[in-house]
Formats: sequence, C-alpha cells, structure tokens
Amino acid sequence: MDIEKRVEDVAFNLIRQAVIYLPEDVKASLKRAYEEETSEAAKTQLKAILENIELAEKYKAPVCQDTGTILFYVTAGAEVRGLDKIEVALINATRRATKEVPLRPNAVDPFTQKNSGDNTGRFVPYINWEIVPGNTLEITVMPKGGGSENMCIAKTIPPGEGINGIKKFVIESIVEAGAQPCPPTIVGVGLGGGVDVAIKLAKKALLRPLNTPNPDPELNKLEKELYEMANKLGIGPMGLGGRATVLGVHVDYAFRHPASFPVAVAFNCWAARKASAKIYEDGSVEYLTHKGVE
Repeated sequence: MDIEKRVEDVAFNLIRQAVIYLPEDVKASLKRAYEEETSEAAKTQLKAILENIELAEKYKAPVCQDTGTILFYVTAGAEVRGLDKIEVALINATRRATKEVPLRPNAVDPFTQKNSGDNTGRFVPYINWEIVPGNTLEITVMPKGGGSENMCIAKTIPPGEGINGIKKFVIESIVEAGAQPCPPTIVGVGLGGGVDVAIKLAKKALLRPLNTPNPDPELNKLEKELYEMANKLGIGPMGLGGRATVLGVHVDYAFRHPASFPVAVAFNCWAARKASAKIYEDGSVEYLTHKGVE
C-alpha cells in the first residue's frame, strides 16, 4: 500500500464530507431544537439553518462560507508503516480540497498578513497525534471556523473554587461569547493539566457525538447541569433569544498541579463540522461519520 497516496485521498474525502455534510448527530440536535423552540424569532432562525443544511447537501457546496482552519486528529497504530509520510499527505489533501471542493483560503501569515492561498502554512493544517497499539490509522478532520475560534478562552482559576469555579467560568464565557460563535453552539470544556493541555482537551471534546453521553458519571452530571444552565441564558440561535443557546456541553480533564487549576472553554458553531475514517493494514477504508456519502 502506498500510504502517502492512500492517506491523501482519504483526508481529501474527509475534508469534503466535513464542509458539505453535517454529521447526523448535529443535524438531529438542530431539528430537535427547532421542534422544541417556543420563540418565533428563534424558530425562524433554526428553520433557516436547517434549510441551509439541505441546500448544502443538494448542491454539494460548503455549508458555511467560512470553511475554517483545518485541524486533523490522527490516531496511529504503532505498527503502521510510513508514519513519517502522513503529514505531507495531509498537507497535500488540504491543498487539493482548497482547489477542488473548493475551500475559502484561510491561512494567513501573522507577520506579513499574506494569505498562502491554499489553507496551508506554518503548523497549518495542525495535526494532533496519538500513538496506540495496533496497525490501523484513524483520521478525523475538524474545520474550525473563525467566529467560534475567536471566543475560545482559557484561564487558571483559584484551586479552592473547585466545581463552582468551573461552572462560573463556563457560564460567564458563554454569556461573553453571546451571538459571536453563531449559536446554538457545542461547548467543549477542558480541565486540569496546564493551560495548553486544557485547551487541547476542550477542543477535542467538541468531536464527541452529541448523542453519546460522557462515560464518567460525575462528568456526565456536570455536562447536563452546564447544558441546562446555558440554555436558561436566553441567548438563543444567532443571539436572537430563545431556548437553544447550546446543543451540548462536553467535558474532559487531566490531573493538575495542586497550585494550578486551568479551565478552558472551546466553542463550535451550529455548523459543527467533523469527519472520520479508519484505514486498515490492507489499505481498505471505513468512513465512520459519513457512511454512504459520496
């Protein structure tokens, strides 16, 4: 198997799937939010969102004009050969997708302000690696829009504040974000580690399907409480008021230093794009999030 070519083709398909077709768990949550909404303005906005999703699928066009910064999550089996070729393959897939899907060029040099024109550059696309036992390769792409990214935040709270401090910071962050991350949002919360660890955990938490409860009973309880608190804020779809401010709150954690309690909050807009696939040792591919999609 030519792993570089296979990874490039799979990653290209994943980017295309992600920017055009929202995952079924996200679509189902948006439909449920529409059915349960009581505010006329909010219901109108949710209807427009659902129609937007249908049109994207019909015309095979990106669901949002901001096709985001491309983030990859790669879970590689330790026995997979050619791991050194994967980064190049993912970069080439991003360049292809920019031209062929097409994607909006969103990679800008922070010093020269020059746009690379192909969504690649220094550390872009960003690749999060995890090495596990085995001989398979799992790739997930998350195109992350600028509006939701702008509202991501991390800080350290006094350790003595504990769970109440976490709740306070998360809800204050949602209030501060308001309409800017294009609600209803998915909110990822990362706790512990260092500040860099917390924000990585928060972003990765955005990938968990909305219909999959947290397996940790305490975290599951905290997620439900934060979800209910957030949806009582009245921010609503696109900030127009209503019940649906968030579609879900997902929490993950790492152990922390006794003197430091990092907390991070990451937002994903209603167009919560993601796509995953697994490549097996024989070169066969299983698309995990978009089965049956071209």
